[in-house]
Amino acid sequence: MESFIKYGSECEFPIQNLPYGIFSTEENTKPRAGVAIGDQVLDLGLIKHLFTGQIAKQHLHVFEQETLNGLMALGKDAWTEVRADLQRILSASESVLRDSPLRQKSFVNQSEVTMHLPAHIGDYTDFFSSLFHASNTGRMFRPDTEPLLPNWKHIPVGYHGRSSSIVISGTPIHRPNGQMRPSDDQPPVFGPSKALDFELETGFFVGPKNNLGQPVPIFEAQDHIFGLVLLNDWSARDIQKWEYVPLGPFLGKSFGTTISPWIVTMAALEEFKVDNYPQDPTPLPYLQHKDNYTFDIPLTVSIKPQGNTVETVVTKSNLRHLYWTMKQQLAHHTIGGCNLQPGDLLASGTISGPTPESFGCLLELSSKGSKPFPLNDGTERTFIRDGDEVIMRGYGEGNGYRIGFGDCSGVILPAIIPEIHQ
Repeated sequence: MESFIKYGSECEFPIQNLPYGIFSTEENTKPRAGVAIGDQVLDLGLIKHLFTGQIAKQHLHVFEQETLNGLMALGKDAWTEVRADLQRILSASESVLRDSPLRQKSFVNQSEVTMHLPAHIGDYTDFFSSLFHASNTGRMFRPDTEPLLPNWKHIPVGYHGRSSSIVISGTPIHRPNGQMRPSDDQPPVFGPSKALDFELETGFFVGPKNNLGQPVPIFEAQDHIFGLVLLNDWSARDIQKWEYVPLGPFLGKSFGTTISPWIVTMAALEEFKVDNYPQDPTPLPYLQHKDNYTFDIPLTVSIKPQGNTVETVVTKSNLRHLYWTMKQQLAHHTIGGCNLQPGDLLASGTISGPTPESFGCLLELSSKGSKPFPLNDGTERTFIRDGDEVIMRGYGEGNGYRIGFGDCSGVILPAIIPEIHQ
């Protein structure tokens, strides 16, 4: 399949991808829906009349909205129609847009757009789904016991995060302040975190809602998953360590979460499905599914120090390392009757692999800060410094093309110190 929009084999946005995002321009500051192809963004509001699908034709207003929630809510049949229409409209053999005066108005260079959050994210849940990450951290913090807690292989463990501090790639993040207890025999202290970390994750956006009290059966879970983004769950390890018992993460996580700008649909990722991670013991029936819903997507994390053009790749992992699948995460999330809404975001948890170079956070890479590692500029790191830029990337390798997400990046700014005394 070829498009009349030209791009090379290493482009992350070929016609086989067509991820959705929300963008604006200097000429038109209204956020609106677009699709990435090559180095261009196709303005969906300007070409929506070209859609021929029966569902889409009845809901063309969703392509004029400032978020993708409306499109997410339409469901899988509508998504399939729109994807087929887009691939037809953009194909090299189709003249309806290729030879139309509308072509010049409908495309904008990606370098000229500002990307926005793709959805109104009503709720955000972060899971803990990598066996390697859970085992590594368990050994660090509970060295004299079993690394995994008794429930870990029975339920997809997760916690509810802060949706208001989710930001789009490129948004700077301030180092958080909080309480820490550097020494176990001393009282806690207050100040900026000294152990700021990234967590390499992905996140999926929920499509159609389920009603309050009505669980989503696991055999229908895939119909509620719109698409995937890269996600950096920024973490202040010293704040987190002091606060997380007994109720879990709070200020150590809530100060910022970064996502990549383009939502890659599950249809675009279909060809990268691989066998699910073997689960022993077998989960309870409501979490069992035989179809593959694990994806071979290589992922990397780089650090670029302030004032430096040289990046250092510090992590090489893969989405396939997750123990719990997205279907299991969604089914478990709703089994108690929780009503998910279109645009809700569910994150994977840190994606660590079996080898040190595949560890998905600095906590693991530096062994709790005890083993500095070198960067290409000659400096060393245990945790993130002010001015560092953290860049996450990922793509699936197809037959002569790539399916990518765009960068998920953010620069760490110094903490804003509050006034304590009036």
